[in-house]
Amino acid sequence: MDGNKRYVENKPTNAAMSDSATRPSLANSQKPYAVILTCSDSRVPPEILFDKGLGEIFVIRVAGNIPDPVVLGSIEYAAEHLGSPLVMVLGHEPSVKLAAKDCEACKGVKKCAETKKSEFIECVIDANAKMVAVNLTKKSKILKHLVAEKKIKIVAAKYDLDDGVVTLFK
Repeated sequence: MDGNKRYVENKPTNAAMSDSATRPSLANSQKPYAVILTCSDSRVPPEILFDKGLGEIFVIRVAGNIPDPVVLGSIEYAAEHLGSPLVMVLGHEPSVKLAAKDCEACKGVKKCAETKKSEFIECVIDANAKMVAVNLTKKSKILKHLVAEKKIKIVAAKYDLDDGVVTLFK
């Protein structure tokens, strides 16, 4: 989150972790401290958003943040074999019905997606990130075991395209 603060303030420091002196130390191994599952959207590059250099984060990008078997296998690999202790799901969109049901802005409002469009979109993004994070342990015995053993933590977050801020969900 400190890296995101630097990004938002336009004070990046990651260049030191991406220089020619760093590359040889990463040629034979990696120990990323975080796995980030995010959208393929070209406006959401985690390495830049978190001001990180080579070898620091293990990024998996797929449209809609949907963890199919290949994506799930990549998360399991990073958590189990590389020892990454943090898995972050970084925002996108789920089922409209689920978002409308759980959206505070939509309580008691018919056709919320039309009448409160910006609030509804925020609810959709939030609901998707939270849903994917919760479902990772339901879809993967490996991740469920690692969470139970307190070897990894799974968090959900969203990125705001307008101001560049990443917000962690509780």
